[in-house]
Amino acid sequence: MEQKQENNVNIELSEEVATGVYTNLAIITHSPSEFVADFIQMMPGVPKGKVRSRVIMTPENAKRLVEALKENINKYEQIHGTIDVGGTPPMPPMNFGTPTTQA
Repeated sequence: MEQKQENNVNIELSEEVATGVYTNLAIITHSPSEFVADFIQMMPGVPKGKVRSRVIMTPENAKRLVEALKENINKYEQIHGTIDVGGTPPMPPMNFGTPTTQA
């Protein structure tokens, strides 16, 4: 009889991190060895935003994140309907010396 092995992962979530941060802009840059995602809060009428969180990951983990987001967005839209991003005004391009993508 074949036994199933369970992969249990123990993850700790501090109270400070559990509260989360609000962001309405993400700027993503990369180098040959890592992706950097800066999550920014922009306020209406204020030309300067504040980075609320920075996540640095390997290219492999960045790709895994994209796939997980796609899967979760599909599940969300099956329940709540299509997410409309057509009315969101684009942010002006920002260049920090590395290739950039905004979300």
